[in-house]
Amino acid sequence: MVSLPNESSDAIERVVRPIHGEEEIDQLRDLVGPARIVLIGEASHGSHEFYDLRASLTRKLITDHGFAAVAIEGDWPDALRVDRYVRRTSEDESAEDALSGFRRFPTWMWRNEAVAGFVDWLRGHNARRLTEERVGFYGIDLYSLHASVAAVLSFLQDVDPEAAERARERYACLDHAHADPQQYGLKAHLGLKADCEEEVLDQLVEMQRRRAARSGLAPGGEAWFHAMQNAHVVRDAEAYYRTMFAGRSASWNLRDTHMADTIDLLASHLGSPGQPAKLVVLAHNSHVGDARATEMGDDGQISLGQLMRQRHPDEVALIGMTTDHGVVECARDWDEPGKREMVRPSLDGSWEALFHATGVPRFMVTSAALRRVVGEGARRLHRAIGVIYRPESERRSHYYEAQLADQYDVVIHIDETSAVRPLDRPMPAPAPASESEPPETYPTGM
Repeated sequence: MVSLPNESSDAIERVVRPIHGEEEIDQLRDLVGPARIVLIGEASHGSHEFYDLRASLTRKLITDHGFAAVAIEGDWPDALRVDRYVRRTSEDESAEDALSGFRRFPTWMWRNEAVAGFVDWLRGHNARRLTEERVGFYGIDLYSLHASVAAVLSFLQDVDPEAAERARERYACLDHAHADPQQYGLKAHLGLKADCEEEVLDQLVEMQRRRAARSGLAPGGEAWFHAMQNAHVVRDAEAYYRTMFAGRSASWNLRDTHMADTIDLLASHLGSPGQPAKLVVLAHNSHVGDARATEMGDDGQISLGQLMRQRHPDEVALIGMTTDHGVVECARDWDEPGKREMVRPSLDGSWEALFHATGVPRFMVTSAALRRVVGEGARRLHRAIGVIYRPESERRSHYYEAQLADQYDVVIHIDETSAVRPLDRPMPAPAPASESEPPETYPTGM
């Protein structure tokens, strides 16, 4: 790590802006509002304050700066149900009903009180707008392999049964992956089963040609748009699972590239010729931050934030979030029930520890202001908690080196955070720190 000049907490405190309430959120809104794409991160998938603050800022970006949609680190079919609810075109009677499509682990990531409150706000906001001006809600991830296959087949069955039959024959190649797509990827990687790359690509090409044959008019309107995106998801999900066992960087890079492509597709679809729409993107810090400024980038990984900066210079704002200690909703292993766990105080030598030492409970700091204090190229440890949390391996599992002033445009620090409140169950109080095992982290599910 590069040593930091003038790195005392007093120096940091002089350049931060404490966050007390709406006035400071307004300042943040105006700071990032001119951007066309605002990506808002989180240091964990289970901290209430991150979700709550993101919702507050997103509301202001929509109402005051004309942002047209919210794109989340979630799957397209699951988010589509919420989109129909907020656009007031579904039969769901509540946000909780609309969010029930998020059934894949970890359910608390989007099925929590803060998200439900925002979704209900968005539905109310859209009620006062013309149909074509209503703000949408979309998923940009690629884990919905089989749900997206089913969506494509359902659409084609309605509009062209013969095309549906051809698609069914192609997608049959994926049948052996139905129980566990990771097993499909492993068998394809080991040569135990032929991969389905050609079949899913052929299906996407046929649908693209069908569109071209209609003189560029999308047959079926919005339904066609969603079917095409689901076909893209199937193609990229198949590639993702096939590359999982070729090394972490390959699958990670494919996933973040898919997210970037989906954002660009949405901006084009929701905007007008020559004027793509403004979007708010909600995802983990590890996707939002620019990987070139991190140890991840040193290892060959790219990130969504990096791709957005490269594709759209001067149109993107990246917001990262940090915390020192508190409580987080998490699981110890994949697919295990969620629970509350104490978050241990941040490690010495980390950005989080430096921010904690200021004594300011909530603040924001711009990258330019931070750089003036710490100098160019300053690196420290930066914590990232996904959905798995095992504190005994925290340094190895949850920290990586980062140049925070280059990774984000704005950093928000919330010194003490609490767990998200899942919709699916009441949450018991966490055990006192003295009675709780030290938390252990593992960077899965970011």
